[in-house]
Amino acid sequence: MTRTTITRRAALAAGLSTLATPAITQTVRFPERPIEIVVGFVPGGATDLDARAFARFLEQRLGGTVVVVNRPGAGGEVALGTVARARPDGHTLGTTNMPGLVTIPIERQAQFRLDSFAPIANLVTDPSAISCHEDSPWQTLHDVIEAARRAPDRITYASPGIGSDDHLQLVLLQEATGTRFVNVVFQGDPQLRTALLGKQVDLMGLNLGPVTANPEKIRVLSQGGATRSRFRRDVPTLRELGYPVEMASERGLVAPAGTPPAILARLREAAADIARDPEFVRILESRFTEPLAEIGEPWFARLRAAEQRYRELWARVPWSGR
Repeated sequence: MTRTTITRRAALAAGLSTLATPAITQTVRFPERPIEIVVGFVPGGATDLDARAFARFLEQRLGGTVVVVNRPGAGGEVALGTVARARPDGHTLGTTNMPGLVTIPIERQAQFRLDSFAPIANLVTDPSAISCHEDSPWQTLHDVIEAARRAPDRITYASPGIGSDDHLQLVLLQEATGTRFVNVVFQGDPQLRTALLGKQVDLMGLNLGPVTANPEKIRVLSQGGATRSRFRRDVPTLRELGYPVEMASERGLVAPAGTPPAILARLREAAADIARDPEFVRILESRFTEPLAEIGEPWFARLRAAEQRYRELWARVPWSGR
């Protein structure tokens, strides 16, 4: 691995082989009241839409009510802190975004850490992307890099939060190119798009899925996947362009640590079944995102390894001010 690359391990290629969960042999009285899924970003963004789709399928499998509650702020920390403090009975769940799930506690005294949660499942992956307004004079990412070299700290880049995949993509790109941009933080996808279309910012760090779903007046310059996306064959990867950077958003679901094993098993079994559901997969793909199902502890084992790599990056390039 090069100095400036944070990669997803080969375990991600395991696909549905990670979905196996033990059969539930114990009768669990659950749910006893509505389940809340807490989302750390505003309504209408990719994380919110994923959560609302999952909630509908979860209702079908558990036979109860599942509601989505939006608590935006601090790049997802407000919502995750809420989940970490919730009663561990399976009725409060939280959406996760990698890498923020592990990077937020690295960069500041956060309201949670990875061990504050019990893993249910990761569900989707979506490459980070860099875009500009279609009226921009920049036709390629190389044009942007050259402009940034001529004018350090002048080009503005909108992201959904410090330590998010979209922000860390910029951190790694700056390290690789010796450039300096101005990161401007917004609370979610709609605000990012509004700022770019209103020409309040020069660039937007927003995942390839939501950019592809609403491409009007947006020029996508690059994406951070390991290979070109089947949804956007026209968009080159950062590696193709000569920059040793890979970055994507991975979105999943957690419960508070201490949730009873029988309830966790039921939630994981439901998540594994949902991940196999052709209609759920169709919904994800209709938003130009790739299903990436990892159930329970194997998912968190991979995240703990990723956390160590991000700690090494923080020691090298503290990103809170970048």
